[in-house]
Amino acid sequence: MKVSTFAYNCGQGIKNIKRNKLFSLASIGTIAACIFLMGVFYAIIANFQYMVKEAEDSVCVTVFFNDDVTEDQIKDIGDKIKKRVEVSRIKYTSADEAWDSFSKQYFKDDLDLAEGFKDDNPLKSSANYEIYLNDLTMQDALVSYLKSLDGVRKVNDSPVTANTLTDFAKMVGYISVAIIIILLAVGIFLISNTVMIGITVRKEEIRIMKLIGATDMFVKAPFIVEGVIIGLIGAILPVIVLMGIYQKVIVYLMSQFQTFTSQVSFISSATIFSFILPMALIVGAGIGLTGSMITIRKHLNV
Repeated sequence: MKVSTFAYNCGQGIKNIKRNKLFSLASIGTIAACIFLMGVFYAIIANFQYMVKEAEDSVCVTVFFNDDVTEDQIKDIGDKIKKRVEVSRIKYTSADEAWDSFSKQYFKDDLDLAEGFKDDNPLKSSANYEIYLNDLTMQDALVSYLKSLDGVRKVNDSPVTANTLTDFAKMVGYISVAIIIILLAVGIFLISNTVMIGITVRKEEIRIMKLIGATDMFVKAPFIVEGVIIGLIGAILPVIVLMGIYQKVIVYLMSQFQTFTSQVSFISSATIFSFILPMALIVGAGIGLTGSMITIRKHLNV
């Protein structure tokens, strides 16, 4: 396409927006509202999933050993566990380390009382591996394998916690998809109505253009440009608003709910908007393009 032709189509698309100011503003406003809601919903869901992932990362399977197991056997068991595809990382805690940690929590300021157990560790059978998984859905398979290892006395796992976190993550994913589809459908519907008004207003002009030899693409291009411009404007505005709101909301939550926020963390605004901005532009332009194409095909007989 020639530069002059492209410039002409862009100009005509802008003129179409100006001709139908009311419908154009309504479409921009609705798309902006849709993308704003998408952005808000994505920010909430992304942070929930981030928290769930952190919670999943903190869930572990604990392996305890038989009393007669040697340090070399424990090391060999650890080497076998590390090779499993389910395993993200493992942490070894010796019996002495377990007692040291327990005594500090239990005796607190009276650590001298723990000296009476110096030569007789009450937790001598508590040496263990804490095993963290790549995916909690793999927990059952890993537990079955661990129980089959020689020298393993006991395996502690958290099936209820694992299943709850996994089910919650799936539920959040399904809800996200459903809401996004609904919002996209609303945006496409409104763009279609706006472009349809433009076609109706220019029906006679379009007929004359066809009579003097204008190509189908030349006739369609201004309406496509119109839809894409409306979509982009409707995408940029809510992102600007969201950028101003997100950080303030995080700061407010951190200051007002310190007990809760001390246990969780939020995604930084730079990280979340590095996804939201391009997503909004692509969705906005996509809604505009799709709405325009649907309407052109349906109402423009060229």
